[in-house]
Amino acid sequence: MISPEEAQARILALGGQVSVETVPILSAANRWAAGDLNALRTQPARNLSAMDGYAIRFADLPGPWRVIGDSAPGFPFTGSIGIGEAARIFTGAAVPAGADTVVIQENIRRLGTRITLSGDGPPCQGAHVRRAGSDFSQGTRLIAAGDALGPATLALAVMGGYASLDVRRRIRIAIVSTGDELVLPGTNAGTDRLPNSNAPMLAAMLGSLPVEIVDLGIVPDHRDALAAAFGHAHNCDILVTSGGASVGDHDLVRPVLLGLDATLDFWKVAMRPGKPLMAGKLGHTIVLGLPGNPVSAFVTATLFLIPLVRHLSGARNILPHRIAALCTAPMPAVGPRTDFVRARWNGNALCPLPSTDSGALSSLAQADALIVRPAESGALSEGARVEAILLG
Repeated sequence: MISPEEAQARILALGGQVSVETVPILSAANRWAAGDLNALRTQPARNLSAMDGYAIRFADLPGPWRVIGDSAPGFPFTGSIGIGEAARIFTGAAVPAGADTVVIQENIRRLGTRITLSGDGPPCQGAHVRRAGSDFSQGTRLIAAGDALGPATLALAVMGGYASLDVRRRIRIAIVSTGDELVLPGTNAGTDRLPNSNAPMLAAMLGSLPVEIVDLGIVPDHRDALAAAFGHAHNCDILVTSGGASVGDHDLVRPVLLGLDATLDFWKVAMRPGKPLMAGKLGHTIVLGLPGNPVSAFVTATLFLIPLVRHLSGARNILPHRIAALCTAPMPAVGPRTDFVRARWNGNALCPLPSTDSGALSSLAQADALIVRPAESGALSEGARVEAILLG
């Protein structure tokens, strides 16, 4: 068996970043920049007012002034402010030539075209003025290759002059659920069969990522049926199987893949839950064989499938982010496999959940963190510091 860390490295080494496509801004959300983006324009392009008020020359304080025009967003005052003159100005409007300061309207008394101070004046020259280029200048690098394209980053790209962005194409993922015991969600499973919960769970986990999911459905534990299903994944980047990756008489995923001339890199990881994890390649398609138990499938997808998608998509930060925090309960010593313990995170500390059953979905649904207990680590007392992966 190999460690989870080695498994992650070996899975990521199975493929490189996919090809680049150019998409409209709205289609770039939740993807990663395929290259550096430098500003095509300066922001602000000229001095702008940060408040409603009057544009003046600071040297003319304490006034009075004569109002000679208005400056509104998109409709700037085209004249120039001279000695003793002012322009009515609104937030976001261009500061007229000659003016260098804005006095806010709450501190002004106006009678006709004449204004005087009624409160404190501006504290310094340039007060309430957003200087040209104070956000960024043309040519400034706004976004680096591998940066996540979230709401704020997309807004920055638009302000920098972009209407479309270069990103990696979507990752095509085939999902195969294996097992004679599985039935479709909502179907009467009786006492001997199980609803297929892994496929919708995996699809939901991948939902915010740039992927196209091909659900190849439930495939029984028969060699021909499995071989046919795997053949339908020939144009996919990743083939994910759920169940059948262990070494029992009904675990046929590995022998069927080998019969199709797949190359398998490994098929056991020293972790709990999730030991029967398989990785390799079938042609150009990366194969990830996840365990059938739902919690094991969830944990292995968190640690291996999602990072693989991020890697192929060109993300800079690939692996799950870990935090360090206090644990609210004692924890036993760990054996030869790394434990990933379901827990609740309250913002300050981690509370491990009692169930360790890899089929217990009720405790998984309550969990929003996985405490990481390295192999062969000793028992911990309440209040000990632990590492964890936040979920969601």
